[in-house]
Order: sequence, then structure tokens, then C-alpha cells
Amino acid sequence: MRQKKANAPAPLDDQLCYAIYSAGIAIQRVYKPLLDELDLTYPQYLVLNILWREDELTVGGIAEKLALESSTLTPLLKRLEAAGLLRRTRNPDNERQVVVTLTDKGRALRSNAGCLGDSLLVASGQSPGELGKLNRGIRRLRDAIYSHIGAWNPPA
Repeated sequence: MRQKKANAPAPLDDQLCYAIYSAGIAIQRVYKPLLDELDLTYPQYLVLNILWREDELTVGGIAEKLALESSTLTPLLKRLEAAGLLRRTRNPDNERQVVVTLTDKGRALRSNAGCLGDSLLVASGQSPGELGKLNRGIRRLRDAIYSHIGAWNPPA
């Protein structure tokens, strides 16, 4: 039997996955006080953000855009519905599908959520162009990885 060659992991600070992971946590910490004012969690904000762009999506459609399982999304949607921000109804053409629609209260929240991007600009000390370039690079990396593993179709 051949002996397996030792392959120690690189220190965390040298790992791209950790840099992206910890940057995500830092961004969420910047957003948290603002989201608290809106009475939202970060995952709830992500769902609303999708619906602000394209209302009346199925639970499966939202889950696909977030790279989540529908079963993970359902409790989150129930909380948003209880808060009066969206409505879930059965698709009359396909009873197995649940369609998610923003309420007037959910639509109105959009105008208050723009401050999140502004807070990230201030906290990062970067220009909109620099953050845009970084965002495009990270999305290209994400899309390439998913293309390789075939587990997700990123939103257009």
C-alpha cells in the first residue's frame, strides 16, 4: 500500500475561501444595525432584494437565485409573511408551486434599504468603481466554480 503524501492546508490568511467568508461576515456586521432598524435579518433582506427586482416568484425560483434548498427558505418566508412583507399563495395553474408576492408594506421597505450600499462604501473606504470591479471578479469566480461542479445556475 502506498503511503499518502502529507498535504497540510495553507494558513487561513492565505486561503481565498477564508478571505471571502470573513469579508462576508464583516459586510453583514456593517449591515446589521441598519437591518435591525428595518427589523430584518440578512437572509430576509436577500429574499426581499430578489423580490424588489422581480416580484411574484415561486419559492423554487427564489431558492434557485439564492442557491438554497426550498425547505431552507420556507421558514424564512413564513416569518416575512407574518411581518406583513409578502404573501404566499398556491399557483392556480400548478398547485405544487407556491408563488411569493410582495405586499405594499414589503414594496415600501425598498426605499429604506438603499442605505446598506452606502454604509458599505463608507466602511470599506473604496469607490463604487473599485467595489464594482471586486464584485464582478468574485461573481466570475463563483460562476466558474459552479460551472465546474454543476450545482447551480447563477441568476442572469
